[in-house]
Amino acid sequence: MPNNNYSLFETWYLELVKQMHQEQKDSNNTKFFTPSEIIYRMGKKLDDDNHPKKEESIYYWCYKNNIAVFCPAITDGALGDVMYFDSYRDAGFICDINADLRKINDISMKAKKSGQIIIGGGIVKHHINNANLMRNGADYSVLINTAQEFDGSDAGARPDEAISWGKIAVGAKSCKIYAEATLVLPIIIGETFVRNFDKAKRT
Repeated sequence: MPNNNYSLFETWYLELVKQMHQEQKDSNNTKFFTPSEIIYRMGKKLDDDNHPKKEESIYYWCYKNNIAVFCPAITDGALGDVMYFDSYRDAGFICDINADLRKINDISMKAKKSGQIIIGGGIVKHHINNANLMRNGADYSVLINTAQEFDGSDAGARPDEAISWGKIAVGAKSCKIYAEATLVLPIIIGETFVRNFDKAKRT
């Protein structure tokens, strides 16, 4: 990734951070943005700016279709760097992670059925598993990563470990695929969602 890409992104994102911070101040600090709202606003900004490559962005499509994107580690990387540096110019912008935690857990608890396809490990895997813990486990679970059980990591844990915690329901259909995700995810999507797309529209 060329370093200039980060510079261009930071300039673009900083404008949005300043705008959201001003909205927070205008509300007398009663309006705080969650990570999912920040990501929604990123997709909206791509649309408002009529960015020439907006249709290549998953955030743009999630914004267009009102799909929430949760990111509990939003400050870990370039997004957090921009918010950190801008805090020296104008301190006080608040990112409300707890409100998103409540939102994702509520979605899980209200779901009649819960299925998860978890790509990777660490916070990605644990966050969605923990949300399913609130409803006594997911009904369907597919884990995709290259981590092994013997390394002792959360990523390496098999479905039976999640069942012991109540993150995957007892009797649920679950599996772990030991593979690099970009190799197998297109096949999984092609053989499931794409193959059954017309059937799903009819039901």
